[in-house]
Amino acid sequence: MSVLRIGNASGFYGDRFAAWREMLDGGELDVLTGDYLAELTMLILGRDRMRDPSLGYAKTFLRQAEGVLGTALERGVTLVTNAGGLNPAGLADAIRSLGDRIGLQVRVGYVEGDAIQRPDALTANAYLGAFGIAACLGAGADVVVTGRVTDASLAVGPAIARFGWTRDDLDALAGATVAGHLIECGAQVTGGNFSFFTELPDGGHRPGFPIAELHADGSSVLTKHPGTGGAVTVETVTAQLLYEVGGPDYLGPDVVTRLDTVRLEQEGPDRVRVSEVRGTPPPDTLKVGVNNLGGFRNSMTFVLCGLDIPAKAALVRGQVEESVGTEGLEFTLARTDHPDTGDTEAASALLHVHLRDGDRSRAGRAFSAAAVELALASYPGCTLTTLPGDATPYGVFTADTIAQDAVEHVAVLPSGERVPIRPPTVVSGLQGPLIQHEALTRGPSLHGTRRGPLGELVGARSGDKGGDANLGVWARTDATWPWLRDWLTVERLADLLPETAALTVERYELPNLRAVNFVIRGLLGQGVAASTRFDPQAKALGELLRSRVVDLPAEARA
Repeated sequence: MSVLRIGNASGFYGDRFAAWREMLDGGELDVLTGDYLAELTMLILGRDRMRDPSLGYAKTFLRQAEGVLGTALERGVTLVTNAGGLNPAGLADAIRSLGDRIGLQVRVGYVEGDAIQRPDALTANAYLGAFGIAACLGAGADVVVTGRVTDASLAVGPAIARFGWTRDDLDALAGATVAGHLIECGAQVTGGNFSFFTELPDGGHRPGFPIAELHADGSSVLTKHPGTGGAVTVETVTAQLLYEVGGPDYLGPDVVTRLDTVRLEQEGPDRVRVSEVRGTPPPDTLKVGVNNLGGFRNSMTFVLCGLDIPAKAALVRGQVEESVGTEGLEFTLARTDHPDTGDTEAASALLHVHLRDGDRSRAGRAFSAAAVELALASYPGCTLTTLPGDATPYGVFTADTIAQDAVEHVAVLPSGERVPIRPPTVVSGLQGPLIQHEALTRGPSLHGTRRGPLGELVGARSGDKGGDANLGVWARTDATWPWLRDWLTVERLADLLPETAALTVERYELPNLRAVNFVIRGLLGQGVAASTRFDPQAKALGELLRSRVVDLPAEARA
């Protein structure tokens, strides 16, 4: 009873297929979770459901479960997943049918109530908390399926069921929320997508999936199965802790987790202790993610080689606009060309032409054929990397809120009994964190400087939240933290990343992590499904920042 070992085998819809088997075979576990849902995934599932109302869940999970369900039952490992998506009841039925087909008695519970009635939306789902999951587990479920719960709830629910926490155990809930957030993205906390991947024992080739060893007070140890790749260090954990978060107040349906209270300590090889997390009452509202079909889009890419690149791009722009009109067109010139080189690719720039329109025919062949028709009638050396094709629909993601007591959160137990999950009675009314727009004034630095890439001294992790992006940056040592804290201001970020200069940027300090976190409002427009940006989910934004050559403290070394 003292330790609850929760592993994770999926961080997104499309993650490593074999991870469920690897985690079950790799060592001792009590619970194995799988996170399949993201804002884009809900759009994909919504389109699936339009074609077939019986769908709307992550079909991959069923194929994975077929290979591991017997092992999980034999070893007493409970499976908890949000793969139910828009149809948790449908996936629950499919799992029972799978059990019948392979000769297994499977007790399946599921959680519903996240679907919000919005006639004008393709999907609208509230982010539910963990107490519905806990109710299913308390009733003896072998498998729990949910729709849109918060990612961390997949781990918090089993902890509530094991340790008997109530809604008043805010610090414990907050600690489990941090543990859940750390493992929700699979191998990202064990060295995946890590700034310093070259320092990992296996060079980052195949990181293992994570495990959180949770204790009754909400503290945890992050680890992985012995012999698996990657590493679990204070820095890999810091990187994931900074992923897709905002300010120090991490809002959730069950608790507001104070990220500025988190303490990380290397307890041993591949073991990081997470402790001292504090929680406050949750807000009186739930986040609601809404997906709508925004229209249709198409893209064509021209290769511009050699001299007069801007003039060549201007010629194409004028020709395309004359053919299809200007509305909905977007031109992006990527200056990937190098002067005086003997290689065609190295001498070429790329002109990406995008068109978004509510009219499928205009965004389809009318646009792509017009681009191809320029092949013999435009700039010298004209060629394209894309073939003419039809337009594809795109989605638009928005987020709003709904009162907690306006949502019918229901746990459907393995017996079929429906148990309403009451909302919290003590709430904070907190709608968002206190914004720190700027570093505190601490006086000028008297240190000498040297030129070098920022990434010599700091790591970074970035990601998307709808149309916004977050960018977390941490100092590798105690000695460089004061410099980073004072130096990396909103204004300096705008100098280093000019695309942020015209946007609203919120800045937060997390001293326990030696980190600053930026939330860049509107960088991703209408969200990943609608974005024409080269990096539509801002995954590479942190690495772009680290690559910038700046004045580093002369004495500082990683």
